Amino acid sequence: MSDYRIITDSNTDLTQEQTDRLDLTVIPMSFTIGDDSLLDYPDERDLSSHEFYRRIAAGETSTTNQISIATFTETFEPYLAAGQDVLYLGFSSGLSGTYNNSVIAAKELASKYPQRRIATADTLAASMGEGLLVYHAAMMKRGGASLEEVRSWMEQNRNRMHHWFTVDDLNHLKRGGRISGASALVGTMLGIKPVMHFDDQGHIILMEKIRGRKQSLDTLVGHMEKTCIEPDKQMIFISHSDSPEGCEYVASEVKRRLGVTQIETAPIGPVIGAHTGTGTVALFYLGQDREYEQQKQ
Repeated sequence: MSDYRIITDSNTDLTQEQTDRLDLTVIPMSFTIGDDSLLDYPDERDLSSHEFYRRIAAGETSTTNQISIATFTETFEPYLAAGQDVLYLGFSSGLSGTYNNSVIAAKELASKYPQRRIATADTLAASMGEGLLVYHAAMMKRGGASLEEVRSWMEQNRNRMHHWFTVDDLNHLKRGGRISGASALVGTMLGIKPVMHFDDQGHIILMEKIRGRKQSLDTLVGHMEKTCIEPDKQMIFISHSDSPEGCEYVASEVKRRLGVTQIETAPIGPVIGAHTGTGTVALFYLGQDREYEQQKQ
């Protein structure tokens, strides 16, 4: 079986410790905040997530950029030249053109390295939902699974990766065009906290409007109770944008209510955080197909 390298992008929101433990190559995505152009590294060398959210809270704006074809080529090629195959597991094509750029780069490199396997898989996921899929891929590789087996598992199971999250600041959704200015104003006055999810095409969708922060966090756990499969036997990821107390509350509830024993947490990085704002808490796990919950609405 040919050796292969799993490569992903920083939208996984995996920490440097997690990245090292899983033996991954992570391509940092670029972002701007104020007048600064920076890269979203897992070790936060350019800017810590805490400092990023402090600047966002102070009124600075942030934008993000796709990973270019050239960057994918520069990342893939050294492994190919060294005799390794490459498997890239990418950020949802429903949210960015990044994955499509990886496909173009892979096709261009295939003609130069015909003896090598260069595969890409669209996770249709983001933040630690993408990260949890990459975690499972890395564990499969460690267990001896081939590149083809890992890629096949990813495409068969990616729509079982649940992303339940709530945001604390509606103004970020307004700036991103996901809700109107009037809805943001009224929702803020009433203490409305949207609960959001992903559809099977990897798009973010609004599922519920919950009044109150604690109630919105409880709603995340409630959805997990309905749809998670064997929660006591799987790894659960929870991410947050400068809200460790919200993250800890959700972690304690999934332990208490579902018997979960394996949980890893991490901050939401600047690329995802530019669109969600401060105070987001997100819960990720494998369960029934994601469309199940939409059909129940």
